[in-house]
Amino acid sequence: MAELNSPAPEPELVVCARKLVTPQGVRAGHVLVSGGRITAVADEDTAAPSVPRLDAGDHYVLPGLIDSHVHFRTPGLTHKEDWEHGTRAAVTGGFTTVMDMPNTVPPTLTAQAVAEKADLVKGHSLTDHVLHIGVDPQNPKLLATLDRSVATSAKLFMAGHHTAPTVVRDPAVLEEAFAAAAEGGVQLMLHAEDGGLFSLLDEWWGEPGSYREYEARRPRSGGIAAVAKVIELVRRHGTRAHILHLSSAEEADLMCAAQAAGLPVTFEVTGHHLSFTDEDTRRLGARTRLSPSIRRQADQDRLWEAVYAGQPATIGSDHAPHTIEEKSRTVQASPPGLPGVQELAVAVWTGMRRRRPEEDVDTAAARLVRYLGSGPADLFGLPGKGRLEPGADADLVFFDPDATWMFSARGVRAKCGWSAYEGWTMTGRIERTLRAGQTVWDAATQTFGSYDGRRLSATGPR
Repeated sequence: MAELNSPAPEPELVVCARKLVTPQGVRAGHVLVSGGRITAVADEDTAAPSVPRLDAGDHYVLPGLIDSHVHFRTPGLTHKEDWEHGTRAAVTGGFTTVMDMPNTVPPTLTAQAVAEKADLVKGHSLTDHVLHIGVDPQNPKLLATLDRSVATSAKLFMAGHHTAPTVVRDPAVLEEAFAAAAEGGVQLMLHAEDGGLFSLLDEWWGEPGSYREYEARRPRSGGIAAVAKVIELVRRHGTRAHILHLSSAEEADLMCAAQAAGLPVTFEVTGHHLSFTDEDTRRLGARTRLSPSIRRQADQDRLWEAVYAGQPATIGSDHAPHTIEEKSRTVQASPPGLPGVQELAVAVWTGMRRRRPEEDVDTAAARLVRYLGSGPADLFGLPGKGRLEPGADADLVFFDPDATWMFSARGVRAKCGWSAYEGWTMTGRIERTLRAGQTVWDAATQTFGSYDGRRLSATGPR
C-alpha cells in the first residue's frame, strides 16, 4: 500500500454510481481502483479520459459480500460440489470472499491438511477464500498452539450427521477444546446441538419416518441444551464462541442474554432458517431437510426480529449441496443440507422487502452489507474486506434492488443443479460482481472472469 502522504497512483478503473453503500452511508460518487484496491471514493471523476469506466447507474454498489459458512466439498466429495462450481455460485450471488468448512474427506484437521486443501483450490477459485480448520476429538490441544497463518477459526461439531465425521461427544474433550481455543486465541465455530439427546429420543421414538414429523423428531431442545452448555463453557474459559445456524427463538434469547452479560459469544442465522418453516419441509421433504432442522413460524419471526435488532453477527448460507440421488433416499438415509450461496443475498433481501416494504431502501441496503460484509469481516479479522472505502480491496457488487424475477433451476451454478428456492419470485438481482477490480460475473452477458482468487490469511478480530 502507498506510504502516507505519497501521491495516489493513477486509477486503472473508475466505477461511477449514484448509490454507493459506504460505511458513512449511501452516497453518489466515483470509486477509483488501482492495483486491485480502492484508492479513493470521490465526489468528482478526475481520472484521465483513457481510464476504463463502469457506470452502475441507479443500481446500488455494495462492497463484495462475504459468506463465512460454505461447504465446497473439496476434497473427497466433489461429486456433489467442487470449487469451480461453488465459486461460480458465489459470485453469481454477489460473494467475493468465502470461508470454507473442514468436514471433507479427509477432514481438514491439521496445518498440513489446510495446506493440501489450499493447493487443490489454487487456480480454481473465482473468489478469495479462508479455510476454517476442524476440531479433532483426538487432539483438541492443537488449538492452543495453532499458527494464525494457518487458521484463526475452528469448527466444532457437538452432534453428528452424514457429513460430520469428527464429532466431540465426550464432555471432557469438549472442555479441553474450549480451554485450548481460549489459550490459542482461536474463534470456535459451533454446530451446537446435543447429539446424545437426539440418540436418547431416537431410542424411545425411533428415527423420523416421514418429513411430517422431522422437525419434532430433531427438536429445539437439542439446540437449547447445547447452547446452554456452550455459554457455561465460555463463562469458565473465556473462549470466543460463534454459534452457527441458530434455529429457535429460545436459542436466540439465550445468546442475547449471554451477550448482555458480557460473554464473548456471537451467533449466525442462515438464509434458509429466515426463508423456510417446518411447513415447507413437510411439503418439500428432503430439499429442506437440515441440521438443525427448520422450525416453526414463530421461530422464523424471532430470527427476523433478531436481524432487525442487530443481534446476529453474521448471516451465512451454510451452502451444503447434495445430489438429487442422495436427497431421494429414505428419511433416515437422506443427508441434511442444501445449496445456498447463490441464493443467500437475494433471499434475505426478498425477506426484508416483504416484511417491511415501507422501509427506506438505503437503510435496508446498509443492513444487508452489515450482515454479509462488515459483520463477518470484523468477526473473522479480514482487513480490506466488507467495506467500500479507500484502502479496501476493490471487491464491488452492482445490485438492482427492485428487480423481480423467478428463481429457476436452469440458473443454478452449484454442481448439484437444484435449489430449494426454485419457483420463488425474488426481489433484487446481482447484476455484476468485481473481485480486485476485475469483473468475475456479468449478468447481462452471463459470463465469468478468471479463476485467480487468493487464499487469505485471517488476522483475528480487529
